[in-house]
Amino acid sequence: MSGIGPVEPGEDTRVRDTPPPRPRGRLALRYERHRRTVLASGAVLVVLAGGGYLYASRSQPRPAPPPPYPSQAIDLVYVTPATGSPATATGSPATAAGGFSFTVLLSVRSGPPVTVTRLTQPYDGLSMTSSPAAPFQTKSHSARKITVTLRVTECEKAPRNPGLPFLDVTLRNTRAIEAHSFILGARYAQDLSRELEVACGNDSR
Repeated sequence: MSGIGPVEPGEDTRVRDTPPPRPRGRLALRYERHRRTVLASGAVLVVLAGGGYLYASRSQPRPAPPPPYPSQAIDLVYVTPATGSPATATGSPATAAGGFSFTVLLSVRSGPPVTVTRLTQPYDGLSMTSSPAAPFQTKSHSARKITVTLRVTECEKAPRNPGLPFLDVTLRNTRAIEAHSFILGARYAQDLSRELEVACGNDSR
């Protein structure tokens, strides 16, 4: 039986799939331009996506720590012993105007400036003034001398042997406002006891 059919590949031969010819002319040029634009846009998107990932995954700087609380940033130290004699309410005008004074040193170790908004002592039988008068500010890494003057207003309420006398100080900086009590130590306690004994020694209780 004879006929015409597809040619069978011979031995050691292979059939190759030949890609269809690309279109030519204006349509081909428009196709090629569109293809290049799509490929370029895809490359740009890949680059942008990679850059966004690197930006999001980079290490973030740590935020600055908050400033210290004012009471943690300062020192208040008794410097000069009390001098003079504490005036009593029944004393002469000249004596009553004097009182007895001592000096404390306020140092700001770190952080922002600290403002002393109030400075008092705890005993009802004594009055107190300071120079400079509150409020006053002390900058960081600096110190300020404060002269404190005490006057006896009532011997019955004044302490005879204060064990741990202190000053009440209200402090403010950019972080907080704090009321803090500063114990000035044994030397201040001894000086205060001696001066109160001079002022109220003849007073009977």
